[in-house]
Amino acid sequence: MSAPPDLDSVDHDLLGLLQRNSRRTLAQLGEEVGLSAAATKRRVDRLERLGVITGYTVRIDHEKLGWTLEAFTELSVMGHSRMAEIEAAARDLPEVLRIFTTAGDPDALVHLRVRDMAHLRHAVDQLRSSGQVTGTKTLMVLSVWEPPERPTRPAP
Repeated sequence: MSAPPDLDSVDHDLLGLLQRNSRRTLAQLGEEVGLSAAATKRRVDRLERLGVITGYTVRIDHEKLGWTLEAFTELSVMGHSRMAEIEAAARDLPEVLRIFTTAGDPDALVHLRVRDMAHLRHAVDQLRSSGQVTGTKTLMVLSVWEPPERPTRPAP
């Protein structure tokens, strides 16, 4: 594992601003951190080159699209299964938002978004139909709390 890149407080401030709104212009970002647009561009380009910034995305309100239920399904798999096989059991399902392979029990945690209970049953049945899955446990999300801002933190 390589050493983390050397980032200063301005880099961390830029990362925090981009996390909150990646559509800000370079001029807007620069104004917030006290740099010109050109200097800000150099900083952002460097963060991209270093692999600290891996992409830009949009957040979607899934409920407005009719996908109102969110759940996590724990997967237990056969003892000889490889991580790639565990991921393969879930990766092609459109309901899957993320797959976390874990150390210990369960072997994986699958984050799902579905329309209703019947859709959830179908998604869990699909997960179970993989030849690798030996058991599941599904937890329904009742509410979600996220911090209003997710600032990056420099290493201590």
